[in-house]
Amino acid sequence: MINTTLCYIEQDGKYLLLHRVKKKNDINKDKWIGIGGKFEEKESPEDCIRREVLEETGLTLTKMRYRGIVTFISDGMAETEFMHLFTATGFTGTLKECDEGTLEWVPKKAVAELPHWDGDLIFLDLLEKDCPFFSLKLAYKGSTLVEAVLDEKTLL
Repeated sequence: MINTTLCYIEQDGKYLLLHRVKKKNDINKDKWIGIGGKFEEKESPEDCIRREVLEETGLTLTKMRYRGIVTFISDGMAETEFMHLFTATGFTGTLKECDEGTLEWVPKKAVAELPHWDGDLIFLDLLEKDCPFFSLKLAYKGSTLVEAVLDEKTLL
């Protein structure tokens, strides 16, 4: 079991996204995703996302919201991943270069046009609709989404 975090930082109708183009053997290669990463020992979800955002962007989160848990199951992963999902609307600092890819402010309406995991559009829609805290299960075979279950209701 792997615990990770992901944050969509919002500003002026845009999300700060990471275009994953720099790491070798990256399951997210060429995809556009939020900011985040794996938990370190003794971290809470909030500790982890603050650290990951600072490491990857140079920004310090000052206003964030814990939005839900996304469970990823994939035939390409050895372990189930529990991703703790956040949004943030407040931060300080100056954006820096990221060693995992290119950071870019992307208009929210343009995100769907960029290469991404199909399941991302499900949770991004939930974020946009300001849904209460949710549990979303996404199962993949290769890069194909084969199952989506939101709060015990099958979507796909």
